[in-house]
Amino acid sequence: MAIAVLGLWAAPAFAQGCAMCYSNAAAATKDGQRVIGRGVLVLLLPPLGFMSVGVGLAFRYGRKRDQERW
Repeated sequence: MAIAVLGLWAAPAFAQGCAMCYSNAAAATKDGQRVIGRGVLVLLLPPLGFMSVGVGLAFRYGRKRDQERW
């Protein structure tokens, strides 16, 4: 229940910083919008890569630890 209330309370914060970005992206040409989309993907790839490696290492460590116990 508390998580749902916190989620609803934080919902307006998701749109606060995007008004200027949205207006700039909407005013850009089609090529500019395509470049912005590619830029978002380029900025998204490193964090996803690091998180994937981290999760993989955590699972690997967990399996290794469980095998050593038995």
